[in-house]
This record gives sequence, C-alpha cells and structure tokens, in this order.
Amino acid sequence: MTTWQIIVFTCAYGVALAAAVYFTRAPLRRVMGALAGGAAAGCFGMGAIVAGNAFGVWRVPLSSTPSVLGLFYVGLAISCSPIYLITWRVARRFRWRGVVVCLVVVGVIGPPRDYLYAALYPEWMVFAKGVAPVLADAATYLGLVTVGHVVMWGVSGPARDGHLARRPSAA
Repeated sequence: MTTWQIIVFTCAYGVALAAAVYFTRAPLRRVMGALAGGAAAGCFGMGAIVAGNAFGVWRVPLSSTPSVLGLFYVGLAISCSPIYLITWRVARRFRWRGVVVCLVVVGVIGPPRDYLYAALYPEWMVFAKGVAPVLADAATYLGLVTVGHVVMWGVSGPARDGHLARRPSAA
C-alpha cells in the first residue's frame, strides 16, 4: 500500500467518523472515547498484522519506515473509531446482548470483506490457503471491536448512563 493510498483511505474514514459523530449525536466525551478506542484498536491491529505475517496466515507488505507505519496506524485508528460510536449506542439500547450481536456481525462480515480487498488489491494483502487465515481474520475483527469498545467504555462511561438510555418503567 502506498503512502498516498493510506492518506486517501484515512481521509475517507475521517469522513465516516464525522458522519458517525453527527448521526449518533455524540458529545465530546464520547468522541474522545471513540478515538481512544480507535487508538487501542490500532495497536491491536498492528500487532495482529505482525503476528499474521509471522505465522504465515497472511502477508501484508508494509514499508517498515516509521513514517509509513505511523501513518498506517493513524489510518487504522481513525477507521475503527466510528465502530465504537455505533457499538456504544447499541449497548445503550440493547445492553451487552447488542454488543454480542455486533461482535458476531463483524466476525462474519470481516473476513469476506478482507478477502474481497485481497482479491482486488493483491499488493495490499495476500492470504494463505486454508481455514486458518479466515479464523485468524475473524478473531482479529472480534479483538478490534472488543478492545476498542472496552477502552471507549472506560473513557466515556457505561452506555446505560447516557441521557437517552432506556430506563426501567415506573410501575
């Protein structure tokens, strides 16, 4: 992936983040929580890329220069941040069951998405053969969402404390 491609995708995900902030009506504390969750997920994702390369389940040929790695990390963090605004809203409405459904959805949708990108842009990523890369990719998505949501929860507070959260009805 070239530096220019990383910049373009980071900007596109920045627009998605702005849209998620707008549509979820997120206050500053929740936006900061989502960005902190994105930062933590970025660390997790970079580790997953390195581990996947080391174990041979995929090959992501990134330049090892600090500027490219830093730019890729920022792009990864920004691309994950809108997810946490959405999972926070889902958690507010449906509690932990909703977050579990979100985890299942990303675990199922994530690998086909990555395989599509790998088929369209083989210079970005190449998967090994077999079921191990699919399971590793799904586990990576589960980890990204879990780590980011937990960090966001730590910064923003529990979703049930939001001013629009469901309250027990007074009987």
